[in-house]
Amino acid sequence: MTEAAGRQDPASPPRGSVAVVTLGCARNEVDSEELAGRLAEQGWQLTADPVDADVAVVNTCGFIAQAKKDSIDALLEAADLKGRGRTRAVVAVGCLAERYGAELAAELPEADAVLGFDSYADLSSHLATVLAGGRPAAHQPTDRRGLLPLSPVARPDAARSVMVPGHGVPTPGATRAGAADLAVDPAAATPGVGAHPRLRLDDRPWAPLKIASGCDRRCTFCAIPAFRGSFVSRPPADLLAEARWLADQGVRELFLVSENSTSYGKDLGDLRLLDSLLPELAAVEGIDRVRVSYLQPAELRPALLHAIAGTRGVAPYFDLSFQHASEPVLRRMRRFGSAEAFLELIERVRQLAPTAGLRANVIVGFPGETARDVEVLAAFLAAARLDVCGVFGYSDEDGTEAQTLPDKVAPEEIEERFARISSLVEELTAQRAEERWGERVVVLVEEIDQDGTPLGRAAHQGPDVDGICQLIGDIEDATPGRLVRGEVVGSEGADLVVELS
Repeated sequence: MTEAAGRQDPASPPRGSVAVVTLGCARNEVDSEELAGRLAEQGWQLTADPVDADVAVVNTCGFIAQAKKDSIDALLEAADLKGRGRTRAVVAVGCLAERYGAELAAELPEADAVLGFDSYADLSSHLATVLAGGRPAAHQPTDRRGLLPLSPVARPDAARSVMVPGHGVPTPGATRAGAADLAVDPAAATPGVGAHPRLRLDDRPWAPLKIASGCDRRCTFCAIPAFRGSFVSRPPADLLAEARWLADQGVRELFLVSENSTSYGKDLGDLRLLDSLLPELAAVEGIDRVRVSYLQPAELRPALLHAIAGTRGVAPYFDLSFQHASEPVLRRMRRFGSAEAFLELIERVRQLAPTAGLRANVIVGFPGETARDVEVLAAFLAAARLDVCGVFGYSDEDGTEAQTLPDKVAPEEIEERFARISSLVEELTAQRAEERWGERVVVLVEEIDQDGTPLGRAAHQGPDVDGICQLIGDIEDATPGRLVRGEVVGSEGADLVVELS
């Protein structure tokens, strides 16, 4: 946590101290920092460790079974502090709380409150109630897709009356914007100026910037649209203002996050809006690199592909949500594509940017998946030469269509397929890292390890989830936040050894 994260608004009466604990993805990190900003604005003292706080707010993840378990463990760990130190209360927010609400509250009485997204605007009052001995009513879940119009272009105005975490308070008059509207007053919509501020909870030289929330896709395995809602883009003016604010906080890389970045702008009347926004974000003073995440292969238009691969200051990095490669499995997932189509897309990427970073996720053991489907997936991964690939074993998710599908794969078979594909991916990503030996890279230094070795990431490596670069040689100037140049001289797994020059 940065020094700034420990402050409170001197104009607000003191309320107590609060620690925000974040589980899950980078999107959740943005939500946590917005909550921290709201609370600081309303008089709460932010602390880094729950043991030093009156109340611990745990921003949970509800994506898959392991994420749910991790969130519950974090809630129990925080609750265990009560009575042993300063901590007096534990409050659950985030996706798990939104998705299960009263059910989670009943099964986890250790949490003093379980609050959904609609509670975020008045979280301060809820925390005060909890510390006074009250227990706010547990959130009652609803399908948040029903809160906004079915037509995307009708959503911007309606979204002003719906809590969309991580979107802050929109700029007046910025519900629609085209490329001509991108150059805005640097002060407009700056967090803390007429809007709830975002408060950074770490001092990393990169930061996620949420460009949209929700999803309109209907993948049979995914519950996210039901509890995150329909797709809503943030206006470019807000994004540019927040980018400038982040640059002022020492951020050098913007990590653009959403549930589906390829849909950005469709509700603002311009599906090519991200193509125009990227160079504007890259031109923000102090920002050295912009990285886009969460791309849907079926929606990756040629113009956006060119914008990512060819815009100065934008990392040639493609985070592609393949999920599988066998057409029959993809159709049961309600997804498009095939091994051949995906390989053609990868080839187009590498023609435009030969050293581009490519990552993906795949699911094994989906209902109806056959041994032949697994062979198709394995052959695709061998041909794709991805830098990173996350492998997940299928599990039923409450309320999803896949939960009701026949031909379930036996759990022991899912484990066997997971082990096989994971081992294959580990071998393939190590080989891909070896292919990069001799390559010149630009690395953003992120930290110095305990041995004094600088660590960072090159343009083809996404933060947190991908490999790292261990820097050797002339490392005197390799301090966190600096961009340094060198040559890849070795690797270990997906990690690289880079000699600076």
